[in-house]
Amino acid sequence: MRSRSWTPSSGHPYAEPIPPPPPGALQRRIPKDIPVAPLNPAELATTVKSGLLSFPVTHFTPTLEFDETRYREHLAWQSGFDVAGLFAAGGTGEGFSLTTQELDTVVRVAVDEVAGKVPVIAPATGGTFSAIEHARAAEAAGADGILLMPPYLTEADQAGLIEHVSAVCASTSLGVIVYSRANAVLTDVSVDILASRNPALIGFKDGIGNIEQMSRIYARVGDRLIYIGGLPTAETFALPLLQLGVSTYSSAMFNFVPEFALSFYKAVIAQDRTAVYEKLNDFVIPYLDIRDRVKGYGVSIIKAGLDCAGRDGGPVRPPLQNLTEADR
Repeated sequence: MRSRSWTPSSGHPYAEPIPPPPPGALQRRIPKDIPVAPLNPAELATTVKSGLLSFPVTHFTPTLEFDETRYREHLAWQSGFDVAGLFAAGGTGEGFSLTTQELDTVVRVAVDEVAGKVPVIAPATGGTFSAIEHARAAEAAGADGILLMPPYLTEADQAGLIEHVSAVCASTSLGVIVYSRANAVLTDVSVDILASRNPALIGFKDGIGNIEQMSRIYARVGDRLIYIGGLPTAETFALPLLQLGVSTYSSAMFNFVPEFALSFYKAVIAQDRTAVYEKLNDFVIPYLDIRDRVKGYGVSIIKAGLDCAGRDGGPVRPPLQNLTEADR
C-alpha cells in the first residue's frame, strides 16, 4: 500500500485542506478493499527519475468530444509497459484545449484506470489562482503529482515566477514538477531559491535545451531535484542532456511505438552511443522530418502514428491540424 507522509506548511496563505472527491463520480477499476494512496513527494521523485515517462494523447470523437472509452483503452495499454510515470493531459494530451471540467474528468479517468500501477501526474495551468485550483482538483482526484505549466499570455520577471511556483507548491501536498519554457524560463538562481523554499518541489522539466542554463542549474542545485527532458521529441536531446543530470524525459512517441521508445531509453541510460544514433537515424529523424512540415503536427503525428499501429488515435482539436493524407 502506498501512503502519504508529507503535508505542506500550514503557515502559507495558499495552504488549505483538500476536499475529498465527489462520491460516485467514477467507478474504480481496482477492488475497493485495496487502498491506493498517492505517493508522497519523495517517493514520487524516486519513481519518476527511474524510467521513461508516458505522456498519453487524449482521445476525441469525430465531433471532438472527449472519448473516455478509447482513452481508457489507451491508458490500459500504455500502463502495461515499464514506465515510471503517466502525465495526463500534458502537451501531447492537448491539455491546453480542454475545458476545466474536461481536464478534471481526464485526470480522474487516468487515476481510476492506472491507480496502483503507474503514478499519475496532472497538469496545473494558467495564472496562479487557476493553477492552484487545478492542483487542488488533481489532489482531490487522487493524482500523485503536479506538472506546473507556464502561465498563459503574460510575461513575468523571476521574482514573479518564484512567487507563482511557490504559491502552487504551498497549495497542495503533492510533489510538484515545474516546467521551464516559453514565458516562464527559470534561471539557476531562481531554481535554487524555489528548491530551498518549497519541500513540495521535486523536479525541473526543461523545455529550452540551453546547455549553459542546464549546467548552471545542475551545478547549483544538484540532486535536490530530479531533471526531466521536455523538448519536443525529447529523444533527440536525451543523450547529451544525460550528462547534465537529466535522467529521464517525456516520450510522445511512446504512445504508438512503446517498445522502440523503451529500447531507445535503455540505450541512452547505458550511454550506448552507437545504438542511440542508429535509432535516431533509422526512425527518429525521418519522424522529425514529417513533424516539422506544419506547425501543430507535434501532436497530430502521434495520433496518426496510433492510427498506423491500428489503435485509432482520433482527431486533434483546433487550432492543431490533423496530418494530411499526403503526410500520413
